[in-house]
Amino acid sequence: MSIIVNTVSKIYDKQYAVDNISFELKKGEIVGFLGPNGAGKSTTMKMICGYLPATNGSIIVCGSDVQDKPMDVKRNIGYLPEANPLYYDMYVREYLEMSAGIHGIKNVKNRIEEMITLTGLTKEAHKKIGMLSKGYKQRVGLAQAMLHNPDVLILDEPTTGLDPNQIIEIRELITRIGKEKTVLLSTHIMQEVQAMCSRVIIINSGKIVADDAIEKIQQSNKKQDVLIVTFDKQPAADLFNSLKHKKRYELLQNGIKIYTDNPDALRKEVMQLALDNNININTMNTETLSLEDVFRSLTANN
Repeated sequence: MSIIVNTVSKIYDKQYAVDNISFELKKGEIVGFLGPNGAGKSTTMKMICGYLPATNGSIIVCGSDVQDKPMDVKRNIGYLPEANPLYYDMYVREYLEMSAGIHGIKNVKNRIEEMITLTGLTKEAHKKIGMLSKGYKQRVGLAQAMLHNPDVLILDEPTTGLDPNQIIEIRELITRIGKEKTVLLSTHIMQEVQAMCSRVIIINSGKIVADDAIEKIQQSNKKQDVLIVTFDKQPAADLFNSLKHKKRYELLQNGIKIYTDNPDALRKEVMQLALDNNININTMNTETLSLEDVFRSLTANN
């Protein structure tokens, strides 16, 4: 296994940022690490990289314990944090040369040119980093993370702030890289997860609430469906609180999205509710939970 996280917690004062989590990642996996803001994703990634010490538990990266052999771990990890820390006054090649020196890389020039080509930086490599667009800054961050040819890549929100074309390009790059390495990828964009990842780990309030292949997670939640209803006018929000077969609901424009484990019974309830309140139903459709619906179901506080 490339990464082994075993009963790891991170406690600040008396608050658990990460609460007794365990998972393993093997080579060739691109794993989506999902969770709402404040769930513990970035904290976990920083502990794996050795930037934050775990309060308890153990983390092994490529056979080395993060606590006992931190330098060995750092040699095996390429890390792109959410706030990409670049030196804007440095030229692209100059910055990569500095990073290569830190890692003690041999054949520096060849390796830098290889990374520039791989990340699509050739046309922008003569510029200062501060002159680059957000997308190209992300490419520089990825080039730096991969420069020392690590076996593990930790990517925290790598497509944040990118336009659709840039997102596709970075997605394709990560997919190519992931065939030979282990990639742990944090993102809020479910389309990214489905396009790149074969497996997802979902964390909520510091605890892992799901860890499996995307298809299996969706199948395990098939017992819950979504009923989407539209009306001729927007009903009052509290009108649906009395529904007995709802798990939770979200208001839409002139409609509602209701999560349920008994869609047939819920349909009858909604029709009766509309009849009693003189509301016309335009459409009513039942759908199986999407990955986004599963995520919201597992991380919802209501």
